[in-house]
Amino acid sequence: MGFRYRQKRYGRLLQVEFRGLKDVGIKCISKHYTTSRLSPKLPPTDFIPLPYKGVSYEKAQSMQLENVFPQVQMYEEPLLLHEGKMQWLFDHKGKRYLDMFGGIATVSVGHCHPRITEAIAEQSGILGHVSGAYEHPKIYEYVEALVSKMPGDLKTVYLVNSGSEANELAMQLVRLHTGNQDVISIQNCYHGVSGNLHGLTALASAKFNNMSAGHFIHHAMCPDVFKGIWGGKKCRDSPVQTQRSCECDRVHCRAADKYYEQLEDIFSYSIPRGKVAGFFAESIQGVGGIVQFPRGYLKRVYDLIRSNGGLCVADEVQSGFGRTGEHFWNFQSHGVTPDIVTMAKGIGNGFPMAAVVTTPAIARSLNSAFHFNTFGGNPVSCAVGVSVLKVIDEEDLQQNCLDVGTYFLEKLRGMRREWKIIGDVRGKGLMIGVELIDGDQDDSDKGLINPLNCRAISRIKNDCLKMGLLFGVGGVRSNVLRFMPPMCVTKDDVDFTIAVLRRAMQNYYEAKYRNNL
Repeated sequence: MGFRYRQKRYGRLLQVEFRGLKDVGIKCISKHYTTSRLSPKLPPTDFIPLPYKGVSYEKAQSMQLENVFPQVQMYEEPLLLHEGKMQWLFDHKGKRYLDMFGGIATVSVGHCHPRITEAIAEQSGILGHVSGAYEHPKIYEYVEALVSKMPGDLKTVYLVNSGSEANELAMQLVRLHTGNQDVISIQNCYHGVSGNLHGLTALASAKFNNMSAGHFIHHAMCPDVFKGIWGGKKCRDSPVQTQRSCECDRVHCRAADKYYEQLEDIFSYSIPRGKVAGFFAESIQGVGGIVQFPRGYLKRVYDLIRSNGGLCVADEVQSGFGRTGEHFWNFQSHGVTPDIVTMAKGIGNGFPMAAVVTTPAIARSLNSAFHFNTFGGNPVSCAVGVSVLKVIDEEDLQQNCLDVGTYFLEKLRGMRREWKIIGDVRGKGLMIGVELIDGDQDDSDKGLINPLNCRAISRIKNDCLKMGLLFGVGGVRSNVLRFMPPMCVTKDDVDFTIAVLRRAMQNYYEAKYRNNL
């Protein structure tokens, strides 16, 4: 009882042989495959975690069920994390993991970076909280440092505590300043789920059926050049392009024109000309699966919105602070300057803080009524913010994002040539997505792409966990592996990640043709 499965991909051959249900190994023609069954070895570190002294694992799971509101379940067996250091995380048993997700792009300069922990301790010993009703010097020090990173007239800062708060305030500002109500966002976007953002976000998985989808909210077609109607291998601002052909050239992207026309139709059918309040867009969609827009699209949309009386909002919650490498803010890669920028996550390296940055004229629109934030801009958060900006500059982390991220993308491009289930590799710097598809039912030449099923995704993700690798999953079908690690990761960390992914995919194919997964 046995069979041989032969997978061809770009001239390379992988043979997996089974005798009964016993795997006798992998015979490889490609030099990229190995026959070793040992798990890839984590890069070394001198850091030794403290002994775990918290509640038992069993009690933690019981309390999670009975006493804690439900959260996203990442793994079959929940991971109880105990300590972190730079790019490393440790569980309650002391097992080490490479964190290639960074708490959803939140840990920017590294877990428990000494400069950040020192800033927290020092400021907490001087002045911890006074609320926005009083002035304190740290807020001015931070605002001055943050504004120095902003282009144009973006020089007025409102500090809050989360990305959702920042986007809620931005929504209020565009309506107050323009006197209009209609707001446009893009399908597959994520801007938060509280209040008005429940409607602004365009992912059905984030919608509750007893909440309004949002008044005066409109969603434009997502300009996805991999799965969308238009686009191909000349459209994206990334070291790695899609593999399908397109009619674009290096100077002009026709796919951008087509998607722009879809958004412009909103002004023919849904919003009167000249009556739009604002347009929200992530410069790279994060939760939606690291989706990049075609070249020139965002610039044309900004011009359209402004010509119709609206303001343009750049959501840099996940893509800001140098993460994408070439620019400090990824909206700069689109050649645009927004009217309002929202930011969070990496702004505080895990400390709860966020900001809205806009022009003085737009900021004054908030003076028409009372608006207040108790914790936003407190002295400790401002001390953290100052330290994060200094570390990014002094440790050259933006350049590291460019160098290590490009290296990572090139390695993933190589894997795409080897594995049929890798449909697309995309991103910039250390904001990277790998879209997994059903390689045995690939109809991409007909414009049809079948996502890899959730059971297979779960197997690959849990297999990587066992080998010490953490990453996220996103996309409307939850079939995109998301990599947004602390910006201090190294090429050795990337090599380990590639080795683990390759081993997990080998294991998946072995299990698939043994058990018909």
